[in-house]
This record gives sequence, C-alpha cells and structure tokens, in this order.
Amino acid sequence: MPETARQIADDLRARIDSGEFGPGARLPGEPALVKQYGVAKMTAANALKLLVAEGAAHARPGSGTYVREFKPIRRVATRRLSRSQWSSGTSIWAADVSDRAMGVVDIEVYETEPPGWVAGALRLDDGESVLVRSRRYVVEGSPVQQATSYLAAGLVRRTPIARPDPGPGGVYARLADLGMAPVGFTEELRARMPSPEETELLALLPATPVVEICRTAMTAEGRPVEVNHMLLDAGSYVMQYDFSS
Repeated sequence: MPETARQIADDLRARIDSGEFGPGARLPGEPALVKQYGVAKMTAANALKLLVAEGAAHARPGSGTYVREFKPIRRVATRRLSRSQWSSGTSIWAADVSDRAMGVVDIEVYETEPPGWVAGALRLDDGESVLVRSRRYVVEGSPVQQATSYLAAGLVRRTPIARPDPGPGGVYARLADLGMAPVGFTEELRARMPSPEETELLALLPATPVVEICRTAMTAEGRPVEVNHMLLDAGSYVMQYDFSS
C-alpha cells in the first residue's frame, strides 16, 4: 500500500534524528521519494512540505530541501542578569554568545510618549515620556534578536544611557552609577508565530516561531527602572534556567 505524506515525513524525520541526515544535509528529492515509497509526485512533495512546516527542514528554491541546522545560543537567565556580569564591564548579551562573532546593529535612541503598558510597568505619571533604546543583535552575520528597552526619560535623559553606546557594562551599569542598580528581575515569556514584518526583521526561515520576552528590572527599593521587550528567533536559542530547591 502506498505510504501517505505523513508516514513519509515521519520516516524522514526518524532518519534525521538518527543522524543519517545531519544538519545541513540535502534530503531526497521528489523523484527519489516517488521511487522509494511508490507514491505520486504530489504525495512526495507534500511529505517534504510537512517537514518544512514543522521546522525540521527548509527549502532552497531550485536546489532542494535541507535539514535545518541548529547551533544554539544558550541563554542562561540567572547568569546573564547577575550583577557580577554587568558590573565587570561586560554586557549581559555577551554572556549568551561566548566566543562567537556577534554585533549590535540598527541602534536607535529617542524620546517618545510611552505605550500604555510601558507607562504602567514603569509607574509613570501622566505626561511623562520614555527614553527608547532599540537595537538588533546579530550572531555570525545572522539576526537573532530584536530588543527595545524603555526607561523613564526624566531619570536618564542627560546620562550615557541616552547615547547609542552607554559604555562598559551597558545600561544596568549606568543605572548603578545613578544609584538605581537593578537587583530584581521579572521575565514573562511566550512562544508564537511571527508577523510578516517580524519574519523579515529577523530573516526567519519558513515555519520558525519566535520567543517573546518582556523583562522588568527593579531596584532594591522596588522601583521599576527598565522594561525590555525582546523578540528572539526560536530556531537560534536554548533557554536555560538554573534553580535551587
């Protein structure tokens, strides 16, 4: 009995998981699948489309279908946000990428009226503006994250935080210079499919979800000093959380 597209896709996935087809390997094309499984060309095409839709492979027009490569960026939340990280002059972003080539591009710093949810999170009074720091992170030439930070403009307007490069240790080190060192953090995380604009922004492969994180940084007195909205390429990250019981 001819195999269904689902059965062929499952068989190919098992061969990927076993290592028969490694990261970046070209999968059998439609003619090979037609011959091997005794199916119609449409069934073979649908099997490959299933693997692409599920994120196991990606198609290169005119070339074929290839196993998706995954060299993860390990985001260890407890390590990257520790005071020893940013107070030493190292950015928290550097904690994620180790010795891999990285960069920060499309940096924008400006003042504006805050969105309602930001004003609430920062406990701003009516009429208070925010300083926005928007940037995109690139690893080995590929965009992996878009981040936008919001801070009360009245607190940071004439400080290094208002410059594209805030200096060693980044924004948190400069907040510490102002007596507003962040000591507590809350992160809310969810996974979803991206919008077309987000797909273009992060140069995502088809069927790649994003991880959306919103972090609020608090001082020892409980004052919120920064809200950071992050959009991560889920195909590039592993999230690690370390806890003690």
